[in-house]
Amino acid sequence: MDGMLFPLVLSLHILIGISVIGLVLIQHGKGADMGAAFGGGASGSLFGASGSANFMSRTTGVLAALFFLTSLSLSYMATNRVKAPISVMDAVKTEAPSVAPRAPVKTEAPVPTPLPGDSKAKDIPK
Repeated sequence: MDGMLFPLVLSLHILIGISVIGLVLIQHGKGADMGAAFGGGASGSLFGASGSANFMSRTTGVLAALFFLTSLSLSYMATNRVKAPISVMDAVKTEAPSVAPRAPVKTEAPVPTPLPGDSKAKDIPK
């Protein structure tokens, strides 16, 4: 069921987004009333409230709220999705070795330490 939920919510999200775009484009803008106030037609007010919201603006608000909810649910589902292993080796659990590792054996010769008179500091110009 979880595999079917993500594509379903994604399809619903796309349909809601297209619906919001369509409703916003066909609505009558508030700027058109201002032009009517200066000589053409009758307008309620220049900058005041235009009254109660009509069906189109309420539907746009509801669809916008649904768009935000589907956006949040899609982001939640995308981040909490169980990921399939990429290869067979990724599916194998790595276990800690049961035997403690041994200390490395030194086979190199020790580095000689410089004697106090062998310093090259006197060769550096001041």
